[in-house]
Amino acid sequence: MRGVNRVVLIGNLGKEPDLQHLEGNIAVAKFPLATTETYKDRNGNLVSQTEWHTIVLWRGLAELAQRYLHKGSLIYLEGRIRTRTWEDKDKNRRFSTEIIGDNLVMLDKRKEHNESQSGESTGSDNNNFGDMSYDGSSSGPNVTRDDLPF
Repeated sequence: MRGVNRVVLIGNLGKEPDLQHLEGNIAVAKFPLATTETYKDRNGNLVSQTEWHTIVLWRGLAELAQRYLHKGSLIYLEGRIRTRTWEDKDKNRRFSTEIIGDNLVMLDKRKEHNESQSGESTGSDNNNFGDMSYDGSSSGPNVTRDDLPF
């Protein structure tokens, strides 16, 4: 029987995506993503619990993240869990668990044209493509405002 390794997260970036290019000019971006769960304890007090996830994006999806995502950006991410193991310089065995993103949807609200001209901010970090998604299937995003269906 086959296993299933699927992760769905909605959260905010903890810092700007770090984009690097590997051999063959393959783009890879890495950034922390915070997801927060809020619930009421036995006394009726609201309790928030934040988990931090290391997100890794490849190729066109990495370039999209570097171009449009910023610290604080709200995203929906689908991917899979990968745990890597290595030995550090002191021969200690180390582990790193990462989420390899396959699909990304930007959830920040888009700025209206007149707001961006007047200099008012809606907290979307100048992201005019707030609900654009990209599944990483092509070599990279080449999106202009005229390409968007809305």
